Amino acid sequence: MFDFTALELARFQFAFTVAFHIIFPAFSIGLASFLAVLNALHYATGRDVFIRLFDFWKTIFAVAFGMGVVSGIVMSYQFGTNWSVFSDKTGPVLGPMMGYEVLSAFFLEAGFLGVMLFGRSRVGPGLHLLATLMVAIGTLGSAFWILSVNSWMQTPVGFAMNDQGQFVPTDWWAIVFNPSFPYRFVHMVLAAYLTTALVVGGVGGWHLLRDSRDAAARVMFGMAMGMLVVTAPLQILAGDLHGLNTLEHQPAKIAAMEGHYDGHPEGGAPLILFGIPDDETGTVRYAVEIPYLSNIILTHDLTSPLPGLRDFPPDERPSAELIFWTFRVMAGLGFAMLGLGLWGAVAWWRGRLFDSPVLHRAAIAMGPMGFVAVLCGWITTEVGRQPWTVYGLLKTQDSVSPVELSAVSSSLMAFIVVYFVIFGIGTYYLFRLMGHPPEGGDPEPVHGPTRAAGVTPGPAEDVDADGEMEA
Repeated sequence: MFDFTALELARFQFAFTVAFHIIFPAFSIGLASFLAVLNALHYATGRDVFIRLFDFWKTIFAVAFGMGVVSGIVMSYQFGTNWSVFSDKTGPVLGPMMGYEVLSAFFLEAGFLGVMLFGRSRVGPGLHLLATLMVAIGTLGSAFWILSVNSWMQTPVGFAMNDQGQFVPTDWWAIVFNPSFPYRFVHMVLAAYLTTALVVGGVGGWHLLRDSRDAAARVMFGMAMGMLVVTAPLQILAGDLHGLNTLEHQPAKIAAMEGHYDGHPEGGAPLILFGIPDDETGTVRYAVEIPYLSNIILTHDLTSPLPGLRDFPPDERPSAELIFWTFRVMAGLGFAMLGLGLWGAVAWWRGRLFDSPVLHRAAIAMGPMGFVAVLCGWITTEVGRQPWTVYGLLKTQDSVSPVELSAVSSSLMAFIVVYFVIFGIGTYYLFRLMGHPPEGGDPEPVHGPTRAAGVTPGPAEDVDADGEMEA
């Protein structure tokens, strides 16, 4: 297939399937927690709008969850077909951790999923709320174990090598809670929450453009903007801490992300905002720089040394040409999310949160940007780790199966066709579900002083002495 090697096609195939897979867990992690919040709000307040939204989003969750499971199964088979050497070398460490994810997290969410989707009238509101919480905890548990596995590949500790060249665990606590895991886990969970908030905000904005009095749309939009304004600053802080950790353990990745081919042993490294990295010449053409800012961001100090790609052997350097841009797209979208959240907060303060079509259109435009940021983040993480599968210890070229080029190319073409058909249909169905407003309930009156959960009482309502709304 063209001039690619079996290794290059195996890498591309894994990247292709991961790209399809990661967007669904990123969405379902945040959506499961959103469903738990909606269920708890209905249980506490008895307000019909919350259960209407729960029923609306639980169907979307079920479809996304199913698509994530299917894509995850396909991805796992590739460890045996295309990466059998990697599986053999790392199996004693990674195999049990993947098993723990299934036993402790996937079984939990899958076991309670049916009760959450179909059991409210059968088990009662209390047990139904418990089932929803278990599904949310299960999704977070899955993220915990998967991020622990990936983080160990980035910062391997707690192992010894046996006579067969396998990684053998010696300290499970160190393996699970490896040096980069806390930062990656927090960063990924916050990314999932932001992704869900953007989707919910985009759907809410869509329905507000069609009917600004729709109570369910108001609640969706208000909760989404609230989540953005709280979570986006936390994500920026988590990203900063994650960057410091990466500089400590994977300095070559940071050099590629920053576009620093030459090191700065005395500090003073500039932040290259834009440019065109060229790995062949080792330069960034048309660079737009801010002096000293890279040092300030990465080390919080002007004089601390920062390495460049030329400080590492040529065969151990990641390519800057891709991750230089994916990192900037991810970071730029993070600040755009913060800006949208602040815009929503100002509109809420002015009492215009539900009467600003420009804001609603901006929310719609930002709806898919969480997925883009997640994909760019994973590309930065995984391409920046190259040429290693286990950082500093096992190279990618030594991890691939002894498989023929024709076998990899045929399976890759089959995956491309099947994925675009199946997941294209699934995504179209999700858009159809999101395009229909939540059923039931009456329109929400337009104006008034109360700002609670994104719902504003109108002129035909009064608030009695107990805080309850009366028509």
